[in-house]
Amino acid sequence: MSQVVIYTKDYCPYCHRAKALLDSKGVTYTEYDIGAQPELREEMINKANGGHTVPQIFIKEQHIGGCDDMMALEAQGKLDALLK
Repeated sequence: MSQVVIYTKDYCPYCHRAKALLDSKGVTYTEYDIGAQPELREEMINKANGGHTVPQIFIKEQHIGGCDDMMALEAQGKLDALLK
């Protein structure tokens, strides 16, 4: 399994933005579309400690948060270290 897991919905602009950042870094990730697989929504919420919006992003099973959280890590120069 990939070290990065992202729960998304197809029409979510924040999901597209988060995936674009990962793609630009050449990071492979496992994506779960809870729009297409609604049975995974409850799993996502439990893993994200109640986070119910998308995307929910996990790196090495650590909950990072959503798109804005990942962008903040990138702006602080901390994202690359987490991805190693």
